Amino acid sequence: MNAAIANLLSIVLFFVIFYFLFIRPQQKRQRAIQQMQANLKKGDKIVTIGGLHGIIDSVDEDKIIVRAGDGTRLTFDRSAVREVVAESKA
Repeated sequence: MNAAIANLLSIVLFFVIFYFLFIRPQQKRQRAIQQMQANLKKGDKIVTIGGLHGIIDSVDEDKIIVRAGDGTRLTFDRSAVREVVAESKA
């Protein structure tokens, strides 16, 4: 009986450690990314998942228009933004 309880406790302990080392940090990162994408605004300098650097020209509910270095305007989903490089003072 004690061996069964010890085995059960070791399995539970394994899942608790797994949760705190892998699952919880990933959830925090995902929430931070979603918040950053929700707070995008015109003038933000961004980098997309594909590596394109540009400045947000306009923001829609689920899409953004990015102005690239040569003035080209490209349309992306908000979820395509990896990071905001620097906030504009515009």
